[in-house]
Amino acid sequence: MLRLRCVMPFLRRRLHVGWANRDQVLEQLRVCSVEDQVFDVVGKNKTKLTVDHVSCAVRMLWQFQKELPQLLRTTDQTKIHQQFLTLKVLAENKIELMDDLILIDMLYAFLRMEVDPHDTLIQQLVSEAWLRLDRLPLSSLSKLAICLRDQQLQHSPLMGQITHIMDQRLPSIDDARVLMALMISTFSLVSPRLRDALISRADHLLSTIHPLNNNIPRRIVQFLRNSRFIHRPLLEKCNEIFLKNISGMNVDDITIILWHYQSLQFNNCDFRLVAEQRLIELIETSTDTISFSKLFVSLVPMASLEIREGFVLLFVIGSKNLHVYKRVEIARITQALALLQYHNPDFLNTLRDILSFCCRFLQKSFLPYELTMLVRVLSLLPSPRLEDGALTRIESVVGQCDVYELNTIAIAVSKWVHRDTSHRLNTPSKYVRLLQTLNRCGHDRLQTANKLDALLDELKFNSGEWFEEMLLEETMVTLQRMIDQISWTNVPELASFFTRTNFLCPPLMDRIASEAIENMDKIHHSATYATLLPFSLLNYDTAQVDELYDACIKRSFDPHLLVFLAYFLAVTARFPEELIRKIFSIDFLRKLDSQLETLLDHRNMRTRLRLMQLNRAVCLECPEYQVPWFHERYCQQLHKKGNRQVSPLQQQIHKMLGEVFGGINCVQVAVVTPYFYTVDFECKLDKHMQPLGYSEPSTLQMSERKNDHWDSSLLENTRDELPPGAQRVAVDFLDSKSFCKNSHHMKGEVLMRKRHLEILGYRVVQIPHFEWNSMELSTHDAWKAYLKKKILS
Repeated sequence: MLRLRCVMPFLRRRLHVGWANRDQVLEQLRVCSVEDQVFDVVGKNKTKLTVDHVSCAVRMLWQFQKELPQLLRTTDQTKIHQQFLTLKVLAENKIELMDDLILIDMLYAFLRMEVDPHDTLIQQLVSEAWLRLDRLPLSSLSKLAICLRDQQLQHSPLMGQITHIMDQRLPSIDDARVLMALMISTFSLVSPRLRDALISRADHLLSTIHPLNNNIPRRIVQFLRNSRFIHRPLLEKCNEIFLKNISGMNVDDITIILWHYQSLQFNNCDFRLVAEQRLIELIETSTDTISFSKLFVSLVPMASLEIREGFVLLFVIGSKNLHVYKRVEIARITQALALLQYHNPDFLNTLRDILSFCCRFLQKSFLPYELTMLVRVLSLLPSPRLEDGALTRIESVVGQCDVYELNTIAIAVSKWVHRDTSHRLNTPSKYVRLLQTLNRCGHDRLQTANKLDALLDELKFNSGEWFEEMLLEETMVTLQRMIDQISWTNVPELASFFTRTNFLCPPLMDRIASEAIENMDKIHHSATYATLLPFSLLNYDTAQVDELYDACIKRSFDPHLLVFLAYFLAVTARFPEELIRKIFSIDFLRKLDSQLETLLDHRNMRTRLRLMQLNRAVCLECPEYQVPWFHERYCQQLHKKGNRQVSPLQQQIHKMLGEVFGGINCVQVAVVTPYFYTVDFECKLDKHMQPLGYSEPSTLQMSERKNDHWDSSLLENTRDELPPGAQRVAVDFLDSKSFCKNSHHMKGEVLMRKRHLEILGYRVVQIPHFEWNSMELSTHDAWKAYLKKKILS
C-alpha cells in the first residue's frame, strides 16, 4: 500500500503532462459534425488558433458543403459568418507559416467556398504558391492548376510555368487524377508535342485505374474535346469503359459523355443507343430537374432522324415537371427543343405550354441575362407576335443590358416584325419604339465604356444586320478611344473582331501590329494565326505589317495551321521559299495527312481547301519553285458537288452582255479556267476589239423549275484557241463581300484572284456592286454603255 501511494503522484504528473501535450482545440474541431459547432470552437479559441487549427476548420467547412447537393449548399451564408471572417484574417496573417500542402489546400477550400478571387487573401495565397512553385509536389501542383482555372487564369504566366513543370516531370506522374487535373487546366497552353506526350501518358495510366472508374476516361474525353483533337484509339478505349459501366451512371454522367462525343463528332452507335435506353430508365424514376435541363440542352442538338423519337420521348417525360423549373432552365430547354422541328400533336402542345411559361416569366424578369435568354427562345417558338406586357418589360430592362444582350434582343424583335402579319404595310409602332430604345442604349453603352477587355467580351459573339448597321461605326470610335489599352493579351481577340466585321481601321491595325511584333514570343502559337488574319483578308499592308509577317513565320505551328499561315501569306503575294518548300515536302504532307485524321470534319475540309488554294497560288506565282499541281482530281470532285444558283442580277448582266456583243453566243457563263477558278462571264475580243463567238453553248442552263443555275456537267469545258492578237476577257461582278465594310477598299483574296486570272492570260474586268447599283446607272441604256466602256474601250 505504501509503495502504491508513492507511485500515485508520479502517475498523476505523467497523465497531466500527457493531457497538456494533447491539442485540445484540434480535437474539438475534429469531432464537429455541423458548421455551427466549428464556428463555436473558433469563436471560443480565437487567440489560440494556429495554422493547423485554421486549416482544419476551413477544410471541415468545405467538407460539410461538399457533402450537400449543389442546390442545398449554403456558401453564401457561411462566407459572411463572423467566425468565417475571423478564419480569413487568421489565414492571411499566417500564410508564411503554412507548409506547402496546407497552403494549396487552403487556397482550394476558400475558392470552393466562393471567396472572391480578388480578395486579398486569395491573391496572397496565389502569390505565395508562385514563390514555392518549383518545390510543390505534383498533387499540390495539380490542385493549384485547378484553382487558377477557377479564377479564369488559364492563360496567365503562372499557368505557363505550371505547364512547363508538368512537361519536365511528366514521366514521373503516376496518379491518373493528378494528370487529368493538369491536362484539363493547361490544355490551352500545351504545344502539339506536349499534347501528344500527355495523350500517351493518359493512355498508359488508363490501364492502371479501377475498372469502375468513369471519371478518368471522362476527363480524357474532355481534354480531347477542349483540344479539338480526335485520337480515335484512345476514344475507343474510353468508350469500352463507359459501355461496361453505363448501368451505374447517372443522367449527368451520360449527358456529359454524349456532349463530348458530339463536339468531337465521335458518333459511336453502340454507346449512343445504350445511353438512350439508360436515360429513359433514369428519367422515369428521377425527380432531379437540374439533370433534365442539362439533358435536353446536350441531347437535342444530337438528334438525328433514326433516333429522334427517343429524344421526343425524353422531352415528353421531362416536360411533365415544367412547373418546377427555373426561368433560365425553361429557356435552355426551349432553345434546345426548337432545334428538333418535330411535328407531333403532343410535342406541339407542350411547346405551347412552354411558350405560355416563358411569356409569364418574361413579364416578371428583371435580370438582363435572364430576360435576354427568354427573349431569344421566345423568338424561336411558333409565336407570331409578342404581348404588349412583355414588350414593356423588355423596354424597361434594356438600359441594363450589354452590347451582346442588346444585339440578341434586336435580332429577336426583327423576327417578330417579319412574323406579325397584322400590320402588312407599316411596322407596328411598339416595335419601332423598342428598336429605337435599343439603338439609344447601344450607343450609350459604347460611349460610356472604359475597359477594353470588358468591351471585347461583349463583342465576342456579335453579328447580324442590326449590330453592323447601328453600332459598328460607333464601336470603332470607342475602340480608337481605348487604343492605349491594347496589349499583347487582347491583340488576338481584337484582331478576330476585325476579321469578323471586315472593318478596316488603320490606326487600330497599326497598334495591333506593333504590339504583336514587340511581344510575339508571349502570344500563344494558336493565337498568332488569328492575329495575322485581318491584315491579309482586309488587304492592309505597310512596312510594319511586313515585319509582323516575318515575326509570324518564325513561330512553330501545327501542320494544318502552317498551311493556313502560308495561304494567307500567299494572298498578300508573299511566298517565303523555305516555308513553301517545307510544306510541299513529302515528310510534311505525310504529317499533315496524319493530323487531318484527328481534326473535326469542318476543320479537315477547310484545311484541304486551303492546301489546294496554296498549291494553286504557288504554281501560278512561283513556277521557279517547281511545286507540282496535285489537286486536279480534288477540284473536279469539288465542282461536281457544286450547283450554284444564279442571281437575278447575274441573269441581267448576262442578257446585257449578249446585247452589247451582238449575240448571246459571244458570252460564256461560269467558265472554269485552268487551276479551277470559275469566271462569272467570259468573252473573246479580236485584235480590233470586236467580239468573237463560241462554238459551245453557254453553261447557263434552265432547270425544270425554271430557275437559272450553273450546270455542273458542263463546267469542265475546253478552251477555244485564240486567233493572233485576240484576247480573252474575264468579267467578274464584285458584291459587297469583296470589299471592306466601311469603304471601297478591295479585300486580299479578290486581288489574288485577279492576279491569277491575269497570269492565266485574261484581261480582268471587275464590276463593283456600288457602281452597278449607283444612281448614274439607273436605266437599261446606261448599264449597256457602262459595260461597253468597261470591256471594249
